[in-house]
Amino acid sequence: MGLKASRIRVPGLAGHHDPAAAALCTRAAAGDQGAWDDIVERYAPMVWSICTRFRLSDRDLEDVAQNVWLLLAEQLGKLPEPAALASWLAATTRRECLRVATASRRPEPLEPPPAAVTGEVVSMAERNAALRAALAELPASCQSLMDMLVSDPPYPYAAISTALGIPVECIGPRRARCLERIRESSALLGLAHIGGNLPGGDPGA
Repeated sequence: MGLKASRIRVPGLAGHHDPAAAALCTRAAAGDQGAWDDIVERYAPMVWSICTRFRLSDRDLEDVAQNVWLLLAEQLGKLPEPAALASWLAATTRRECLRVATASRRPEPLEPPPAAVTGEVVSMAERNAALRAALAELPASCQSLMDMLVSDPPYPYAAISTALGIPVECIGPRRARCLERIRESSALLGLAHIGGNLPGGDPGA
């Protein structure tokens, strides 16, 4: 699904504990390849984002990312707080980056990102993971509409009307109903609420 969860505003996030992450860890530990794939899809952007802040070489970036996933595979089923998977991955990635950077004897002093920055990355990853899950629960008609509205750049209302067979004047109300479905989604139990406006303004304006 091509929906871009990061382009939908989510002002609040309740902590760094995600019941869905705990369920994925349990399933992956039991050998569910689909659950493992979901974990990688959810959190690989966060791992990569943290790595790039350490100014490592491309080869070192790949080595760190590989080590992080290997460590997670070894620890699945042993994590003290599976619901805090994003925080565990962030801390592990940061530690591995420091280890690789130190081993490479960089000529310039290393300035790792502040813990606050890493926390922001964790929050973003959890927020986007919850949104992707919520978007996946939408009916196909809503998924198609939201996909076009949050594309980059967003489709104009006239193009959406032609592609989906929706009168232009009905697109706004239908978008509101789809957003309401997202707000009520079980995937957003850890989120406070979703902002009603899509970034970039109204594509039909």
